[in-house]
Formats: sequence, C-alpha cells, structure tokens
Amino acid sequence: MLHLPFPVRDANAGGGSDPLGNLPEWDLSDLYTGDDAPELKRDLEWLEKACAEFAADYDGKLADLDAAGLLDCVLRNEKINAIAGRIMSYAGLRYYQLTTDSERAKFMSDAQEAITNYTTPLVFFTLELNRIDDDVLAAHFASNPDLARYEPVFRRIRAMKPYQLSDELERFMHDLGMVGDAWERLFDETIAGLTFDVDGQELNIEGTLNLLTEQDRSKREAASRELARVFADNIKTFARVHNTQAKEKEIIDRWRGMPSPQTGRHLSNDVEPEVVEALREAVVAAYPKLSHRYYELKRKWLGLDVMQVWDRNAPLPMEDTRTVAWPEAEKMVMDAYSAFDPRMGDLAAPFFSKGWIDAEVKPGKAPGAFAHPTVTDVHPYVMLNYLGKPRDVMTLAHELGHGVHQVLAAEQGEMLSSTPLTLAETASVFGEMLTFRKMLDKAETKEQRKVLLAGKVEDMINTVVRQIAFYDFECKLHAARAEGELTPDDINALWMSVQAESLGPAFEFMEGYETFWAYIPHFVHSPFYVYAYAFGDGLVNALYSVYADGKEGFEDLYFDMLRAGGSKHHKELLAPFGLDASDPTFWDKGLSMISGFIDELEAMED
Repeated sequence: MLHLPFPVRDANAGGGSDPLGNLPEWDLSDLYTGDDAPELKRDLEWLEKACAEFAADYDGKLADLDAAGLLDCVLRNEKINAIAGRIMSYAGLRYYQLTTDSERAKFMSDAQEAITNYTTPLVFFTLELNRIDDDVLAAHFASNPDLARYEPVFRRIRAMKPYQLSDELERFMHDLGMVGDAWERLFDETIAGLTFDVDGQELNIEGTLNLLTEQDRSKREAASRELARVFADNIKTFARVHNTQAKEKEIIDRWRGMPSPQTGRHLSNDVEPEVVEALREAVVAAYPKLSHRYYELKRKWLGLDVMQVWDRNAPLPMEDTRTVAWPEAEKMVMDAYSAFDPRMGDLAAPFFSKGWIDAEVKPGKAPGAFAHPTVTDVHPYVMLNYLGKPRDVMTLAHELGHGVHQVLAAEQGEMLSSTPLTLAETASVFGEMLTFRKMLDKAETKEQRKVLLAGKVEDMINTVVRQIAFYDFECKLHAARAEGELTPDDINALWMSVQAESLGPAFEFMEGYETFWAYIPHFVHSPFYVYAYAFGDGLVNALYSVYADGKEGFEDLYFDMLRAGGSKHHKELLAPFGLDASDPTFWDKGLSMISGFIDELEAMED
C-alpha cells in the first residue's frame, strides 16, 4: 500500500530564449534543509522502527480486528506513507534538479533502497485486506464512519485481488522493484547527459527540442537531424532499456494473470477498459477530421508541397516570435486563474512567491515539466524548463493547474488525496483552457486570433491525437516484446506504423525520425500513462462546454471535484455536471470542440 511519489514528466513541455527575467528556483527546505539535516536522519530512523512495529502488531491479524482496530491500522499505515513520501520526494526532486550529479543520484538510490528494505515487511497489509470477507468489511464500514471514509482506498486495493500472488512472492516483487528503478535511472541519466551540436552550438535535449519551434526552417531541420544522429548513436541503450522494462512487466503480468499489459494501468487509474477503448476508438476515427485536416491547412500556410517532421510544431509565418518574459507569463496565467474564480488565484499565488517552482533550463536538469504533490502536509513543487515561447506559458498554466489540484486534494489526507491519472489531468488542462480563452478574448486582429486558435489546436492534437498514437505504439511494443527480444529496427518500425496514420498525408518522414520514440520518458517510467492526457483533454472540453453554457454554481462544483482527490470514481465526480465518461458519445463532445476550432480556421481562409 506504500506509495513512493516520483514526478512523471508531462509529454507536452515546450521551449524560447532570453531575456526571460528572474526565473524562480525551488526552495526544498519545506521538506528538509539538506541531505544531512537532522530531521531527515530522525525520519529515516522513525520509519525503520515504525515499519517493524507495524508488522509485529498486525501481520497475520487483520482479519481479527474490529472496525476501530482496523481504523487504527489504516491510520498508522497512512503515517508511514507520509514519512516515506516526504523522504523520497526530497531525494527525487533534488536529483531531478541535477541528474548528472553522482552524489545526488547516490543519495536518492540509498534512500530508495533503505525505504524498500524498511517497507518490505509491510507487504502483508494489502494482501490481508484482500482476504477479509466482503460482508465483514461492509459491516465495519457501516459501524464506523471514520473507517468508511477509506472505502474508496479499500475498493481500489481489492480490485487487485484477482491478481494477487502469495505473500512470499509479493515480498519478492516488492524487493525486485529496485531493479526496474535502476533501469529508469539509466534512461534519465542517459537523456540528461546527451549533447547536441546544432550549427556549432552545444545544447542539451531541452534546448535542441526547443529549436523545433523556431521560425527559421533551416534551424528546425538542423535540430531534427541532430536529434536523429544522437538518438541513433545511443539507440542500443534505449532499446535495451525498453526491452528490459517491457520484459519485466510481461513476467510480472503473466505471474499475476493480468489479461493484458494495459490492465494494471487501468486498475491504478480506476477506469474501465471499455471506457479507455471507447476513447481510443473515437480519437482514431477522428484523425481525418482533426490532425489530417489541420496539418493540411498548416501545409498551405507554410507554403510547402509537403511537410517534414520539423514543420509539425513550426510557428505560423505571421506568428509573433517575441520572447515572453517570466513576469509576463506569470501575469497572464494568474489573470486567467483569478478571472475564473479569485480562490483559484489565491491557491496559485504561493507557487510564484515561495519557491515552489523551478523554471530555469540548466545543464543536467531533467527535461520536460511536472508537478509533484510531495506529501499532504507540505505542498506541491512544479518543475519547468522555461524558454519563453508561448507554448511555455501554456505549460506553466498546465502544471500550475496540477499544483492547485494537488493543494486542494491534500485535504483528503495521504491515502485519499492521490488522484487517478485520468482525472489528474483535469485541472491542468482546464487551467490551459482558461489561459487560452483569456488570450483569445484579448486578440485585437484576425491574424492574432488565427495564431492563437492554431496554437491551441496544435496543443490539443499533441494532447489527444499524439498521445493516443503513443498509446498504440506502447500496445504494439509490449505485444511484440512478449514474442521475443526486439532490435532497435523492430522498435523503429512499430513507431513509424503509428506516426503516418496519426499525422496524415501532409507529412513526409525524414530518415532518422524512426528513432524519435527513444526520448519519451513515459514509455519507461509509467507504461500506458499517455492515454490519461487524451482522457483529461476530452473530459475538460466537455466540462468547459458546461461552464460556457453558464451552469449555475459551476465554480463551486469544480472546486468540490478537485477537493475530492481520489475519494470518488469518475462517474461520481462528473455526475453533478451532467456528464458520464462511460457514455460512448461523451468523447465526441470533446473532439467536436477541436473540430470546431479547425472549422473556424478553415473559415478564415475564405
């Protein structure tokens, strides 16, 4: 039941150039003042003792507890989660600030190993919970409201019941997790250590990916070809990481009797497989009216016979390429949040003033962006690689949405605050939408409106179409790995099989693009995570349409939904808005919003 929170980088992180203003940096002292802090030593010692005492008091005895006794057990487990989460949050965030620093990597690895060792005796907790009879548990909930509050946690734990192994094997699996973590670290350190030479300038991966949004087409091409060259030079390492991770997952899934590689993700997301499949089918069916149609428009705007991969995120010819300095980005997002509801602005403000954001691009810093909730008695931390592009402003709005959500959900406590990934994207995508709408309202000319609409459509395509294509790639990768070892060429072929389908006939693919699967962190850190982006975007588009229609009390309902954290199923959370994600027509609502924006862009051509 122990959750060690690690940040998962968002897939749609952007990039720009100087002058950016005074960029904020994390102050991690709210967790610990340093790796030698006496409080850190105290917490590690407490954790070792608390885990041993917990096991001594409860191992083999959960079925005999009355409701009050089971509540005490749950509360003690929750405290263990909180302390372990604080330690690993500090170690992880410090590491992501400088992944190339061997001392930080060692500190995180040592902390992880210690906590794994301490918590191995706690594996019995979820196993024994799953053996308690349903009627007994129902009676406990009926007699003790404080215990009943944790019913959603029990329900999610018990969803794993059919796939549970023996106590001894579960302890073995717990310990073996360290090996998978080491492969993730190899991936992170390899990515962070890559250097790219573009026109004589040495860049890290973030700076190189940023060039793909440059106005100068020759720069975009040079960056794309250099990315392909460096990925090709390292492709054996990336292929080895993917082969090993996918094989480890296949072995664990086979032993557990999981019906598909995706099952574990669906269970952790508290979402039904048929809901995800309905989402996937709706998006794939919409490729022609979304990405294919939009990129054909963009091809004409760029004056090209055919688009290359380095044109996908190119700015439009009429686009303002100015750099958005940090103070302006902060004001744009804060204005949008506060205009929706002053409470949202109040929740977002401390991120900027109290060292909860780390924005600057630095050598060795992890690429991408994330919001990490840490633990419920501290606060979230947001990481960006801010380079001043308009897309970076949207990334800020996105991650700040996560942060606000995490602050509100923290009221639920450690075990109930964690939101399934499918719902975790709600506030982030909604924050983006608020910021976009605010900017759209301020557009003074048709050209400005066109650029804003096109940018939003591209972001939505990246969030919906691209992520479902990623999901299909992962499905194919894991299915193929179950049949045997995959060569780099095998993985390249799987990647290309989903790219042409999703991007459409406007594109031609340069030699080397087949390796671009290599840098996507989600494939390594969190298999099948990516459909959560499409789920979140579709859900928010439907939510926003309810807001735009002027539903009375929407803001209060929205805050209640965020406060719920992981305490409610998606059906319960969406019901007050008159929405239901299990309705096959639900996803068409969200996709029609994207299609409507493209309609407007096409109408501007007349």
